[in-house]
Amino acid sequence: MENTPIDFKRYLYQKVAWGSRMLGITGPRGVGKTTMLLQYIKEKLNTNKALYVTADDLYFTENRLFDLADDFYKNAGENLFIDEIHKYPDWSRELKNIYDAFPGLKVVFTGSSILDILKGSADLSRRAIVYKLEGLSFREYLYLFHHYKIDTFSFEQILGNEVKLPDIKHPLPLFKDYLKRGYYPFGIENEFDLRLSQVIVQTLETDIPQYANLNVGTSRKLKRLLGIIAESVPFKPNFSKLAEILKVSRNSLDDYFLYMEKAGLIAQLRNETGGIRGLGKVDKVYLDNTNIIYNLSGELANTGNVRETFFFNQTRVNHKVFSAKNADFVIDNYTFEIGGKNKTQKQIVKDKNAFIVKDNIEYGYRNVIPLWAFGLNY
Repeated sequence: MENTPIDFKRYLYQKVAWGSRMLGITGPRGVGKTTMLLQYIKEKLNTNKALYVTADDLYFTENRLFDLADDFYKNAGENLFIDEIHKYPDWSRELKNIYDAFPGLKVVFTGSSILDILKGSADLSRRAIVYKLEGLSFREYLYLFHHYKIDTFSFEQILGNEVKLPDIKHPLPLFKDYLKRGYYPFGIENEFDLRLSQVIVQTLETDIPQYANLNVGTSRKLKRLLGIIAESVPFKPNFSKLAEILKVSRNSLDDYFLYMEKAGLIAQLRNETGGIRGLGKVDKVYLDNTNIIYNLSGELANTGNVRETFFFNQTRVNHKVFSAKNADFVIDNYTFEIGGKNKTQKQIVKDKNAFIVKDNIEYGYRNVIPLWAFGLNY
């Protein structure tokens, strides 16, 4: 904890109901879940009554999590923090038993976003409050990387072109840097591309197969599928053709896409029709964020794809985003068409409440909004 800074905190830190008896924080690898736990312990708790453990520690090869909680509670422990719970076998049942056995113990756990905690076998949904932590917004990047403190702007303020950056004369160079290395907090360190490559590989080779009980051959197919998506601009799935290429069943392919989406590697854009499990038909598939695009495609990254990916990635945190018939996206009652500085109003001329979102402009006017401004909404 001595090495844990508390000057910068993620957007979720203030929203978490830390006083709850049991809460979980999920999210992709590398977005700052562990740091957030340590910040809370350091800033708010008596460290003599708080215990932080990682579920993949060698200790748990011989000892049960429940027994640790029991010992800790008997010794006047009050706050138990369990990192990477997904690496502990039968985690949901153990958490349920801890919750039921020790009413005076507060438990916070983190886990991979692929975990469907609300549908855990031991029914944690009535016991645990679960939050999902996304990567850095453009606003958070400006503070963590460059020490520019910017307030969040509501969706209505952004659409009204009320965004102001008094300390930043030219946001575009910073925005371009964010697109390449600003989504993950570890982007501020050296060897970012290598680190992100390792995150991608570990997610494909360890997290997803471990959770879904998949074999090594399936892991290779996931890698190939991610490569196919990365080469497209954006990817419009033909599931039957893909199933044939990968030599898997159509149903297995649906699962693969869902696993990669939950693990923070891809994002699926659906329409508003509802459909199975309340999810509409998938119209487009994007890589989850622009840092992954540049990591996999380098300078060959398609500019239009990067723009759409950024918009989808940043707006989905606070809003439900759907595909649009005549434009790119629909959010609430608003339609959005994404493009460069020369993008015209042609595609949205018949739509009310429609906006052109332009890259490479510093300021907006009327229904034209700078693309970077949507990175200030969380």
